[in-house]
Amino acid sequence: MGNRSHRRFRKFYQSQVTEILELLDNYYKDGQISLDTYLDICEQKGILPNENEMPPTTSDFPYEVQVAFFIHDLLSDRWEGMSGYYMGKDFSNLETLLKIWEVEDKKTCIYFIKHIEHRNARKVNKEMERKRKTAENKAKNSSSGTNIRKVNG
Repeated sequence: MGNRSHRRFRKFYQSQVTEILELLDNYYKDGQISLDTYLDICEQKGILPNENEMPPTTSDFPYEVQVAFFIHDLLSDRWEGMSGYYMGKDFSNLETLLKIWEVEDKKTCIYFIKHIEHRNARKVNKEMERKRKTAENKAKNSSSGTNIRKVNG
């Protein structure tokens, strides 16, 4: 991830971090299709895949960020009981996981875990909100279409 000990290299390191954060934004972008879906679409259309248009996968990230994704996936999820709101990951066993998996650069790993967590929580909650609104609309439409009149006969 660049040498941070010399002033000349700090800018290079910061530019790497900026690139990675932009790639994370793209990875968690709303409506992002999977790489397999993208390749299937290209095959159906008979066109060659364009590297610049391909959706990112975890393998597109540097090793340190791949480790952060891995550790992030191992952390348990926290949900708010009544509303079903996703509260994020439970970080209580993070130190244990970092030790078990012998992560050398813990600071960098935790830094990227937090960025992954922020984007992931936002995406999960948006998806949950979208599903809730869809269910509400479906319920509203089905209840408005079932007006029953009392027929005297």
